[in-house]
Formats: sequence, C-alpha cells, structure tokens
Amino acid sequence: MACNPRTSVVRSLKVNDTGYGSAVFVGDLVDFSPVSYIFAVQREVPIFDGDEGDLSAYPIYSAPLPIGRQEPAVQMDVTNTCPFICAGDVRVIAISTASMVQFGSVRSIRADTRVKNIRQLLRGLPPK
Repeated sequence: MACNPRTSVVRSLKVNDTGYGSAVFVGDLVDFSPVSYIFAVQREVPIFDGDEGDLSAYPIYSAPLPIGRQEPAVQMDVTNTCPFICAGDVRVIAISTASMVQFGSVRSIRADTRVKNIRQLLRGLPPK
C-alpha cells in the first residue's frame, strides 16, 4: 500500500461523464492499470465490410509501451498531521479514456490508450 494511508472524506462528488477504462476512486489504491484500444472508422458513405475490427493489422496496438526514465529511489519520511484527506464539493465535467479521478493514495499508475482513426472520403466529387 502507499505510504501512510489516510481516510478520504468527500462531501459531494458529481461526475458528468467517464470515458472507456476510466474510474473514480475515493480511498487508497495499490495499482491502477487501465487499458483502452480504440479503432474509429469514419466514412462518407456508411458501408461496412464486417472485417473492420481486426486490430492485429495495425502495429499501434501491439507496439511495446515506452518506459520512462527511472529516477533513483528517494528515501523520505512523511508525517501527516491530519489523518484525513478532505474535499468539499467536487464537480468533474469529464474523465477521459484510461484515466482517473482519485481522493487518496496510490502506489502505481500505468495507463495505456491507443487510438487509430481512419477517415475514408469519396474522391472525385466536388466539396459541398
């Protein structure tokens, strides 16, 4: 668990929208690893072949995630003078894909969102 967990108290929380793989947490969390793979095909003429969802055809979905530079471990002592994490009235308009809103401690977050957009437009027609 994260260092020195505390009790999270939220008076009110209003979230209008959460995206795929997103979450709201009130309290402590050990690990959070959301993953969202999005494949969007936009066509001027809505004709579907039925085989549009084969993600293996696109390397973006299988490429390894780059690992950030690892900082050396830091030794620290934390003394929380209050055993609570307090929040008043919180309003969240939107939580995007593979992300989170949290009140509390977290040890590790590794979020992965991969998006492939394809636009198929007709050729040879004058623009509208």
